[in-house]
Amino acid sequence: MRVVRALTAAVAVGVIAAGVLVSCGGDGSSGGSGGSSSSSSSYGGSAMPAVSVTSPATAVTITLGQAVTLAWTSSGASACTASASSAIGGAFSGSQSPSGQASVAPTAAGSVSYTLRCSGAGGTSSATSAMVTVSPSILSVLATQKITTIGSTLSANDDNPYGLVIAPSSAGLISQGDLVVCNFNNGAVQGSGTTIIGLHPAAGATPYLIAQSASLEGCNALAMLPDDSIVATAFTANTVVLASPAGAITTPFASDSFASPWGATYAAANGHAAALYLSDVGGSVDRIELSGDAQASFTQIASGFCGSGTPGSVFAPAGLTYDASSDTLYIVDTSSNSVVAFAKVSSIGAAGIAVNGQCASVAAPPTPTPTFSGPSAASARVIAHGSPLFTPISAALLADGDLIVGNGDINIGPGQTPNLAIEISPVLPGGFVGQPLQLDTSGTPGALFGIATSVNSAGQQIVYFNDNNTNAVMVVATPAAGDAGGMPYGAAETSTH
Repeated sequence: MRVVRALTAAVAVGVIAAGVLVSCGGDGSSGGSGGSSSSSSSYGGSAMPAVSVTSPATAVTITLGQAVTLAWTSSGASACTASASSAIGGAFSGSQSPSGQASVAPTAAGSVSYTLRCSGAGGTSSATSAMVTVSPSILSVLATQKITTIGSTLSANDDNPYGLVIAPSSAGLISQGDLVVCNFNNGAVQGSGTTIIGLHPAAGATPYLIAQSASLEGCNALAMLPDDSIVATAFTANTVVLASPAGAITTPFASDSFASPWGATYAAANGHAAALYLSDVGGSVDRIELSGDAQASFTQIASGFCGSGTPGSVFAPAGLTYDASSDTLYIVDTSSNSVVAFAKVSSIGAAGIAVNGQCASVAAPPTPTPTFSGPSAASARVIAHGSPLFTPISAALLADGDLIVGNGDINIGPGQTPNLAIEISPVLPGGFVGQPLQLDTSGTPGALFGIATSVNSAGQQIVYFNDNNTNAVMVVATPAAGDAGGMPYGAAETSTH
């Protein structure tokens, strides 16, 4: 359940458009409805400029982090100036071309409208959009809600839950909407966990074992295919395995080369083949196109991210998250405290992006902000960098297209707030939306690893996350419409990890 980012409709000076905009004559009178208006003034014998502004035809509401697409045309105009009714309007001000288009992301919650004023030999005309109401960010709403424990992830002495994903269907041991988790540790030994467990998405759930195998040693990330098969990256075993919904382990990707696999996500077929995207500590991002559950092809699409560290303090590309609405892959770059977007990722070919991580330029992370070259370099960009990101490690897609990103807190210093989740917008300049949310308030850092999100039939944004301090899956959700805090966690309609 997604909210469309760009919201547009045409309105024009001199006519009534969709009952929103009413033009005014040269006498300076004005009129309008739906929050839109226009005005004009003329002089001499020349024709007054005609201005047409594309914007919401009626008042519209978006959430902070989304963008509005504004487009305009004019005739008889030599110069145009844009303005917003509020300081939250974003980057739509000053001189504009007589015709053009801009994607504008408001910078705070509130209300704003946009005006284009164009002048020519015959005078000046202007048009003002309908009102845009910007609701608070999703994370700021979640901050008002109670965090609830779903259940323990402990299994066969394994702990330290890393990978987390929501089951898309019911098969074998797994029911649709179940939370599937893998454990990274066994007791105090980092990177030695070998289990995948499941939890029904209700408070007080008891874990059930799905799979246990040496092939899963150091399991750190999960992706699920439509038939509930589980793709697991195993750091210590240095392999990517497939677990059936009944728990059988196979290795269909054994011929592929990985340098300690570290991230995974699934992209359903949508004008392109279904695919897995995987990252590793060697700094690569790979695409495995699928035919059912079988590998059809393997392509390394990017290399050069910085990778270093040992289990418990790994700096590598992680938190892979796929947005099907824009065919974009997001990568959490732990080493540089950045989030990177690969647009139109299904079209990126072999060695399409060379990441210049400048890994050797510093003795230890953080490394510099990465830059990009290669045939598909234009597809890559950094959408957020620096504080409040601190060794970020996990991410998931929110209902409005923003990301929720969890900090890993590696080597966090005194006085820094641990266990923060940060909302990041791919369209807001700088990327950061609102204030971070502390998901574990115990004071012990390093709690956050896997994050998974869904929207249920009541319209609630649900965020599940692994808490390594308690070895449990936790949940927080926005209220249902008209509800102060009821949280039906099941019946997940969409999910990412």
